[in-house]
Amino acid sequence: MRRILAKIDGWTSSPVSVVGVSGTRVLLGFVGLMYYVSQYGDRAFLFGPNSVLPWQEFTDRVAENGSFSLYTISSSDAWFQIVFHLGIIAALLVMLGVGGRIGLALHWVFLWSIYERQTVLLDGGDNLAYLVIPMLLLTRCYDRFSFPSGIGAKIVDRLPGQVRATATPLHNLGVLAIALQMCLVYVVSGLYKVQGQMWQDGTALFYVLRVPEFSFPALSHFVYENDFLVFSGTYVTVLFLVYFPLGILVPALRPWAAVMSIGFHLGIGLLMGLTGFALTMVACDLVFLSRGLDEAVTYGVGRFQKARSRRLEGPSAEGAPEGDMAGGELVRGEDAFPEPVGSGKAG
Repeated sequence: MRRILAKIDGWTSSPVSVVGVSGTRVLLGFVGLMYYVSQYGDRAFLFGPNSVLPWQEFTDRVAENGSFSLYTISSSDAWFQIVFHLGIIAALLVMLGVGGRIGLALHWVFLWSIYERQTVLLDGGDNLAYLVIPMLLLTRCYDRFSFPSGIGAKIVDRLPGQVRATATPLHNLGVLAIALQMCLVYVVSGLYKVQGQMWQDGTALFYVLRVPEFSFPALSHFVYENDFLVFSGTYVTVLFLVYFPLGILVPALRPWAAVMSIGFHLGIGLLMGLTGFALTMVACDLVFLSRGLDEAVTYGVGRFQKARSRRLEGPSAEGAPEGDMAGGELVRGEDAFPEPVGSGKAG
């Protein structure tokens, strides 16, 4: 019981995976920006009022589903162009870390609006993105890799102490929600594949890589013509997806499971051309690698500032302690994904 209480106290007083969720925000902003840019030349054909999906049919469908989209407000081309380009700006600001949670919420509204405008273009990465962004709103995802304006800090300082005290539990709740969402995605995907005959007999990868729309000309050809790579790739994929949550629950295996997941999805992005999906999955996996990211950033900042100091001060800076060069050190311990209750490690 004492261990459980210590774990609960740690979750309410120390934020976890701050660097990880900040990296998630950056990558999701980049993926959203990439979505707009990749469709920019065909934007009128795909999303405009006179697109392949007639505007009236689109508005009727949105109303029938009880959803919303900024593109339903007006059928004028000027309104479409304004909303589309504001969406690009919102995605860019999220990626750069400008605007705080208000900017992230606006990005989600613009992203949902364009997703609703042409649902046939969506894939699993797009679905995951608009599920995860509301979870990110609970977190301190602008603490790293951002350009804070200071306005948010002033607003927070004016809030009552009881309200400010909920910031850390809400942040940790958002991190936990993202982690559970990722585990659910992996398990459901793995169990769904297990039901398929081609995944059971080890030939699924052969057929997947032969689809023209999802192949890398030279590399895919090399893989699907090798029986060992096809069979091992098919079975390893299923085993990895089904047992991923177990790797996350074991602290010693957690970084390895996350690294394997990132490599797995980078392979999907390369072999199948699903770069948006792959980067979205990688972005969400960063919550499990927060400690490694923290150490890498701290080391990089320290090395950069030490080299800069040497250039400015000359040989006299050679003997300066390294700790003095690494100003703004990231907080240790608070950025590690929490250990599960009963792991033997307290808070």
